[in-house]
Amino acid sequence: MKACVLYSGGKDSSLMATILKRLNLEVELVTANFGVYKSWVPAAESAKALRFPHKVMKLDQEILYEAVEKIIDDGFPNNGIDFVHRQVLEAAANEYDIIADGTRRDDRTPKLTRDEIRSFEDRNSVEYINLTGLGYKTINRLASQLFILKREKSDIHNNSDYEIEMRYLIDKIEGKGKSLRFFPEHYQTRVIGWK
Repeated sequence: MKACVLYSGGKDSSLMATILKRLNLEVELVTANFGVYKSWVPAAESAKALRFPHKVMKLDQEILYEAVEKIIDDGFPNNGIDFVHRQVLEAAANEYDIIADGTRRDDRTPKLTRDEIRSFEDRNSVEYINLTGLGYKTINRLASQLFILKREKSDIHNNSDYEIEMRYLIDKIEGKGKSLRFFPEHYQTRVIGWK
């Protein structure tokens, strides 16, 4: 059975992919892209280092524009990120019976409620799997035992999260550097190989 893991190249989605592979599922790593910026490149590099097949799922730019509009109107990114995540899940449900991602217990966004997950699964006749039962400390411990990790300041060249194309588009619309108002500088961990 084939499982899609929504993939950023980070430790959370890499851990999810590893768990599903150990459960003898055929795992395909999938990175969403809206054609605004090649945000999928770091995820493709991480997938290659872990020897998982990787696919770029092309989605309509209008989804990204709507998300960015929400972010600018709200003054914060959560609703825009959640909106994109739901659109990506729906698109993946058109191609896969099992959809997984690296969302964990401590995440604020993207996050689906229990009722939203049930509705998503029932409407699409799919299984949705995430890391909701695991906290940050547990995921860090497990990931550091399995993967070679690289911690670096997040930017458009080393990250495949939804926020990368959002940041790029905000800077294009509002002016260079304006995305920092919504997405402050932060560090992230990317998987670059197996231990």
